[in-house]
Amino acid sequence: MFVDSWDPAYGASFEGGDSDGPASPSSAQVDTDVEVPAAQWAPIDVSARVRCPDVVFLVDGVRRNDAGLWTAEEDGQSYAGLAASYAAGVVRCDLRRGAAELAGARVGRGLFTASPSAEDVQAGSVRYAVHRVSGTGEASKLPAAVQGPLTALEIEISGEARNHGSDGADLLVVDGPLRNRRQLPRTIGYVKTQQKQYLPAQLTQVVTALRPGQRTPVFALGTVWGGWSWYLRLPGSSGAPWSGIVRIECSPDLTPDQAIELAELSGATLPRFASSAYKDPRAPQNLVPIAGLERRLRGMLGDARVLHRALTLATARSR
Repeated sequence: MFVDSWDPAYGASFEGGDSDGPASPSSAQVDTDVEVPAAQWAPIDVSARVRCPDVVFLVDGVRRNDAGLWTAEEDGQSYAGLAASYAAGVVRCDLRRGAAELAGARVGRGLFTASPSAEDVQAGSVRYAVHRVSGTGEASKLPAAVQGPLTALEIEISGEARNHGSDGADLLVVDGPLRNRRQLPRTIGYVKTQQKQYLPAQLTQVVTALRPGQRTPVFALGTVWGGWSWYLRLPGSSGAPWSGIVRIECSPDLTPDQAIELAELSGATLPRFASSAYKDPRAPQNLVPIAGLERRLRGMLGDARVLHRALTLATARSR
């Protein structure tokens, strides 16, 4: 038995058992013969020829539910609403100087509701812009609506950071799946938690046999977003089969050779950012620069109690 260093308050670093996790196969079509034939799959060590990029950009976003609201419509109906704050940022790691700095950050706030009459809410000096959601707008579904504007903010700020601080010798790491960010150059998606099992059983054994710093061969995913993907084990894991395992993906628009090049680059770069259990409850998957960025972004969201009080006063005045 193994004790996972990942704090159970965050769920699990992988979802197993009867849940929709690695033990549950994905319905996606997978091509495992991209880098090597499936029969020759084995853990891959970092090549001594691979040179780390001079600069690594890491992108992440945070969000927070500030208050739940209800509307009273003229026809007697009522709609749920959610006032939420979100922020996206980029941390720039200069591997030559051994320095990291915030390269950009931005905060957004929104009122998410299906109400046809809702307007922007001015809560003190903070404005919550209306984001109209489709359907009936059940309260339980409103938090998911925040992800769209947050992702758009991440894309915007990622592009700005690359335009101002890159000479082509860099790597952009997006926390989470790439999805609609796959047009960004030299970019990989970094998936910390494993919720689906994409590989057949005999190849899954290659994943669980990885030693720290090793990766699997590249394979192709036939999901909605598609793309090239591979698994990597970070240092500092407990030794349990899936401990410290992350899945990385890149754009399907790349050639197989370009995807393999990014896979080799990730194996040489990401392990140096792995977190330690005594510092981070989501170690080693929650990379050190991303953990620092999350703390900075949460601070930029402001005091939740002050915002809740401002929203309460603003809606009282409107009545």
